Amino acid sequence: CGDIMPHEGYEYSTVLIGDYCWFAENLRYLPSVYSAISTSSSTSPQYYVHGYEGNDVIAAKATSNYASYGVLYNFSAIMEPGVCPVGWHIPTDPEWQALELALGMSVAAVVNYGWRGSDQSTQMRSTSGWDNAGDGTNSSGFNAKPGGYSYSNGYQFIDGHGFWWTSTASDATMSIARRLSYSEPRVYRYNYPMSNGFSARCIQD
Repeated sequence: CGDIMPHEGYEYSTVLIGDYCWFAENLRYLPSVYSAISTSSSTSPQYYVHGYEGNDVIAAKATSNYASYGVLYNFSAIMEPGVCPVGWHIPTDPEWQALELALGMSVAAVVNYGWRGSDQSTQMRSTSGWDNAGDGTNSSGFNAKPGGYSYSNGYQFIDGHGFWWTSTASDATMSIARRLSYSEPRVYRYNYPMSNGFSARCIQD
């Protein structure tokens, strides 16, 4: 872990956190692209680039938001074969909990919903790019960027908040995800609609 991992034409940095090797940047896999305002689905794979409202993959990849934040995925998209390289997968909720435990979150806190922990978000956030002096220390090497999210009315929260899927569904329409905020040192764990477009990371098998 720590070597570059190539996937679909892009070379990802990796980082060891606890016992697991993670991508140290957001996933950029983009086989197709959708407009967030005109499309929203809990069942069909959909891919978005924050602020982009077309269907041209090349044009979407040329945007500054793609360069900075990668792709936003609905839950169906992160579950598609090939989204991560061979030997890697979208992390489960327990694997996210293992990351948080490795950064000092307590066993009692890690299973809770809402804001949990102490300074784990600060350890995970990148050292630049967050609104209102909300940059982190990135002492973990996770290098979280505030890519916001997409939903049926468009896009929100870029530069202030980041959202990351787990592969753990809570029911037929909701799945567990993580949220980091410029103003909060803790990590938010909650169930979100599968139709939302969130960032994603890969973790080694």
